Amino acid sequence: MSKIAHVDPRSLNELISRVHYLKSFIQFTDEDGTAIQAAGPLLSQLLPIILDAVYTHLLSFDITAKAFLPKQPEQDEAGAGAQSVEELSLNHPNIKHRKNFLGQYLVKLVSNKDWSDASPFWRYLDLVGVMHTGEPGFKHRAKRPELRVEFIHMGLLLGWVEDLIAKTVLEEESLDLQTKTKVVRAFNKLLWIQNDLFARHYVVDPATGSLPKGSEAKKLLLATSANSTYANAGSLVLAVGAAVLFLHSHHSK
Repeated sequence: MSKIAHVDPRSLNELISRVHYLKSFIQFTDEDGTAIQAAGPLLSQLLPIILDAVYTHLLSFDITAKAFLPKQPEQDEAGAGAQSVEELSLNHPNIKHRKNFLGQYLVKLVSNKDWSDASPFWRYLDLVGVMHTGEPGFKHRAKRPELRVEFIHMGLLLGWVEDLIAKTVLEEESLDLQTKTKVVRAFNKLLWIQNDLFARHYVVDPATGSLPKGSEAKKLLLATSANSTYANAGSLVLAVGAAVLFLHSHHSK
């Protein structure tokens, strides 16, 4: 029987420790990183098609499209900002603006060369998660309007993108089956790691004592007389988290 790896739940609040655990569990290796880099030229060539496909899909549901209505501070284009989702299209300034960010994100995925636990790459993926919770995340968002996208939409989008990448790679005739297998498996692992680096900022985890980020989540947990049910739920979560940490710390002494 192989040796059992010990993981302290509290250590998962630290990004490097969390990434180490995620990579170990899902068995993401430097070889996976190499496979992702190798797919870079193919995906970069198809980037405009991929971006159009992603935003066409996002605009096909009003619940996801409404996130793109507000104008961003750096947008100078006349007509930026929209009153309804029906006004949005792939050529709308708001969508062009968001496509630029997603394009940079995808390029970042396939151009990374440092896959170590302490790599700034993982910090970047973690901040991508933070910035969608309503908190700034990146410095450039510090004075901008809140960007809050609920986790269900982020998780679904990652799953949809994963399927799109798998389809693109599997249909590429210039790649042999072994290469296709390596690339698809590597992206599958990477996007599941990204999924956790979204989820950890949205969920309550009593074992680590962590609470959701974002103003809306905090309002929900700290609500008072306006909604006693949520207030009680928030207090219970805080109490459970504190109790778990207290018992764990005393047990380990």
